[in-house]
Amino acid sequence: MNEHANPQTLSARADELEEKMMNELGERIATKSVLFRMADGEIAMESGPALRAANPDKYFLMGADPRLPPMPKKPTLIDFFKNRFASLNHLLQSAALAKKNGHSEKVILACLLHDIGVAGFIRCDHGYWGAQMIEPYVDEEVSWAVRTHQALRFFPDTSVGYEYPQMYIDNFGADYKPEPYIVRDYERARKHKYYMTSRMICVNDIYAFDPNAKVNLDDFVDIVGRNFRQPEEGLGFDDSPSAHMWRTLMWPTRFL
Repeated sequence: MNEHANPQTLSARADELEEKMMNELGERIATKSVLFRMADGEIAMESGPALRAANPDKYFLMGADPRLPPMPKKPTLIDFFKNRFASLNHLLQSAALAKKNGHSEKVILACLLHDIGVAGFIRCDHGYWGAQMIEPYVDEEVSWAVRTHQALRFFPDTSVGYEYPQMYIDNFGADYKPEPYIVRDYERARKHKYYMTSRMICVNDIYAFDPNAKVNLDDFVDIVGRNFRQPEEGLGFDDSPSAHMWRTLMWPTRFL
């Protein structure tokens, strides 16, 4: 072996890993969305004919990805928490703080769900995405609060002791200014009847980043049961305006 040979490039390692993962799929070809590739700075789409040519004996995946935890036939919100959301600790801490502080079950549920856009879907505009996902299943106050926390978190409210988070200065820089649409949504929210519900998400959000905190999802099952309208058919199969979003979380590598 040549000790001076060039080490394997990142691209080559990525190709090797992708091939290994494809082999784990057996007789199916999993595909990545354009959005997935944009996260790597690449605007590209895998060509169906090219993939078939490289895998002539395989069909495209049109259902569950066997590399992911299996979902039941009629999945519930709790099933998504357990099998699709990448991180639960922050959401559980936030809800636990709201519960400890004596807030209503609507506020507690809003805290529990406020970042499911990040945990299961996408970071950009996660409040808007998360609200759209849950809107058919929760009280209007809860979905409005989840949507609007996207804007409120960037603006202090001294009446409830909420200051602009130091974490944002550390993460985004001291010169960061929210985009105009965020400012407009904040200004509209200030006059809304549910303003304080959304503001309480911010208050219970910023102190919920302890990596050593131990909180159990089971502590909130009853609150979810009373305040989240679980469809009998299962999330993703109930023909709601957001059912397709839940199906995408179930089958993220489905070809079409």
